[in-house]
Amino acid sequence: MATKPKTINSLDEAANLLINAVNERRSTRRLVLAVGGPVGSGKSTLARRLGGTVIATDDYLPDYDKVDYELRDEPTSSDLSRLADDLEALQVTGKGKIPRWCFQEHRRVDYRLIEAGDLIICEGLFALHPRIASVIDIRVLVRADRHVRWRRWEEIEQAGERGWGVERAREHFIHVADPTYKKHAHLYEEDLDYIVLNNSTD
Repeated sequence: MATKPKTINSLDEAANLLINAVNERRSTRRLVLAVGGPVGSGKSTLARRLGGTVIATDDYLPDYDKVDYELRDEPTSSDLSRLADDLEALQVTGKGKIPRWCFQEHRRVDYRLIEAGDLIICEGLFALHPRIASVIDIRVLVRADRHVRWRRWEEIEQAGERGWGVERAREHFIHVADPTYKKHAHLYEEDLDYIVLNNSTD
């Protein structure tokens, strides 16, 4: 029987607890910690607080102009085989050539060479997908209410970080991002170690 995941009530608490958990499990090989959840839940924020080498599943998205609009967030549209191979290589050798996906152009633009430390963090929409489960040591799901998640994404677009603007982002959120995540949530939310509740608006 699977162990019930531990529920954590804030990102601050989660960061401290996960850092301790990683330290307790350190060994001669690199640990891979996955941080997944729906758009706007706070995955990237938590990942950055953990201090490891962060691999974003966004970098494995398809070129948007090469897939149908409603398929952009489908796992079958992304290069999850490459993600699994890259994570395994980083875990074994500590080195990798990682694609870089551009939010301004909505396509893969180049690659970057990285050297991983003792902790590798895979964060993003597909971080908890079964395709990469064999590489993951610790599985973390971040949750937040829908209105909170949209408000966070709206603030990102208002700041011009991703180049879409609020209206186009809202359309994507309503018609692609949110429904596609819900469709596959049963895949992403199995065999979890931790669930982080992140409805803070601070």
